[in-house]
Amino acid sequence: MTAAQAIIAYMKKEGVRKVFCVPGESYLPVLDVLHDEPSIDVISTRHEGGAAFMAEGYGKSALKPGIVFATRAVGAANLSIGVHTAYQDSTPMIVFLGQVHRTFRGREGFQEVDLDQYFRHIAKWAVEVDDAKRIPEILQRAFRIATSGRPGPVVVALPEDMLLEEANMQFGPVTSRPKPAPSQNEMGYIEKLLTLAQKPVIIAGGGIKSAQAEDDLLAFAEKYEIPVLAAFRRQDVFSNNHPLYVGHLGLGTDKKILQTVNQADVVIALGTRLSEVTTQDYSIITPDKKLIHITIDYDTIGKVYAPDIGIVADVKEALQLFMHMDVDGTPWRRWADTRRQVFEEVSSLDVLADDVINKRIIAYMAKKLPEHALLTTDAGNFAGWLHAFYPFQKKHTYVGPTSGAMGYGMPAALGAKLAFPEKTVVSLSGDGGFMMTGQELETAVRHNIPVLSLVFNNNMYGTIRMHQEMHYPEKVEATDLGDVSFKDLAISMGADGYIVRTIEAFEAAFDQALQKQKPAVIEIITTKEHISVSSTITQIRDR
Repeated sequence: MTAAQAIIAYMKKEGVRKVFCVPGESYLPVLDVLHDEPSIDVISTRHEGGAAFMAEGYGKSALKPGIVFATRAVGAANLSIGVHTAYQDSTPMIVFLGQVHRTFRGREGFQEVDLDQYFRHIAKWAVEVDDAKRIPEILQRAFRIATSGRPGPVVVALPEDMLLEEANMQFGPVTSRPKPAPSQNEMGYIEKLLTLAQKPVIIAGGGIKSAQAEDDLLAFAEKYEIPVLAAFRRQDVFSNNHPLYVGHLGLGTDKKILQTVNQADVVIALGTRLSEVTTQDYSIITPDKKLIHITIDYDTIGKVYAPDIGIVADVKEALQLFMHMDVDGTPWRRWADTRRQVFEEVSSLDVLADDVINKRIIAYMAKKLPEHALLTTDAGNFAGWLHAFYPFQKKHTYVGPTSGAMGYGMPAALGAKLAFPEKTVVSLSGDGGFMMTGQELETAVRHNIPVLSLVFNNNMYGTIRMHQEMHYPEKVEATDLGDVSFKDLAISMGADGYIVRTIEAFEAAFDQALQKQKPAVIEIITTKEHISVSSTITQIRDR
């Protein structure tokens, strides 16, 4: 078969059902094969950045590689932010890029870039295929690398003339995901350290999700009565309404929640790389604390903090072994109750005396949405209200970019909806981020992907304005934005559009949009003054 046929044949072996793309002449043979393959849906998008975010949102939700195709250098550059997001977020993704004809390479051919070199630092693996008969071998390796260990993106460059080359293809078996477990000696070290602990705390990251270990984390925390903190944008790893949940380590986290880590004497980091945001600029895990770090990625151990015990293991396998430790968690009950009480004080959704529409919207969504509804967010201060107050109760209910990529929320929601068609999916964006990928509303309409998008419009790049006011007060430059009618934009693309200025108007629009089950945008007019959860512009300037 041809190389193009072999690519689709192997994707079928791996169970691929969705492919995201912007078409390009450099991989037309692949599109031709996809045309004749009814088992794979092709989602053609308006921009490669949107396609990559959709694939990333799909991979993060379905826990299998999101697949995206694009053309040579121009398409590759456009989707590179999605690759970087998948890399920092540990999301399985495979990117297929058309490439210049092999005999044209090295001559600065049309749209020529060394794609494997270009992506090497933001992908787990980047490779260019020069020989058609190696397609099965390289794709098998690509899927294994993308899904095993710490998941991430793989980039495969495909010279256009190679795609038509015929060869005898030898397909091997689909590789199962390795799941290493802690050794007996390592378990003994952990048991000894926990026996001496007085105030242990768990920091749970995305590795819990990729290992499908949410139930195991719950059982472990309950057995030993250890409080649980969620790593940045991983709040759905543990029910926020559970008595042992004590907060989210993100941007703008309340200082009272951070005190939980400050007061802890043992930190159990599970499936987290202990990122800059989670650790509050690498500040909260101090030398006086003992650190137990469990992650499936060897390179992550000791990359940020040297652990007292660092174990390369699948988190699910580790948690199941932890259930057999001879450790009495009864003395930790009071510690857990105290930290839970603090969390409840700062995250209460009582909004009777709160006049900020952002918080009232979060309260209404918490009341109205089914507990299995899935929310996605863009990057921006508007997300602070969701992070601080929305109670995520079930697994697979939140998808957000730990990379902080703007333009992520709505395209990722489309990918998540395709992964979970039965779920209600709502995206939250600021006006700045939404405009970066807003053209994908047309993709939602054309493919009938019923996602509800909330756009918090304050006519500015709010997060940057906040930092501007903190460092250069009253000197506003480049952060103000013009007027855009997101309601009219949505309607022009065939989606439903609403504009609201009050909580009453929002409630009516939200109810109607949920009932209609079609792509919709609710534009929420907010003020510049309420720039973050904790501060107004005036308060920042006064400080």
